Amino acid sequence: MSSSVAQPTIFSRIIAREIPATIVAETERIIAFLDIAPKAPVHVVVTTKDPQYQNVVELAAGNPTLLAELVAVAEQIAAERTNGQFRLVFNTGAAAGQTVFHVHAHVLGSPEASDQLGEDSLGAL
Repeated sequence: MSSSVAQPTIFSRIIAREIPATIVAETERIIAFLDIAPKAPVHVVVTTKDPQYQNVVELAAGNPTLLAELVAVAEQIAAERTNGQFRLVFNTGAAAGQTVFHVHAHVLGSPEASDQLGEDSLGAL
């Protein structure tokens, strides 16, 4: 018997606590955790708990308030972990490097203000 129900993403499984992750922030609608393959000294994934949006374009069109909350949580994490200097990256589409089709952002930075992120931090996220 086939089903039209999509399999849960790895992020949905983290949200459900089926897969372990180092959670660094959580609200009623947002969760953030350390990336398992960091591209910078600080690399945190921030995602919605609602799996209906595959990318930031869908989220912006469907629920701009939730997008604003995601960005606010990312900013809070950056303030705590990177002295407020950070990259916030959304990959949209497979050709752009998106591998998990559950909207999410990458907070990239360094705890040291003197450190600069190289171009390699923009590689496959």
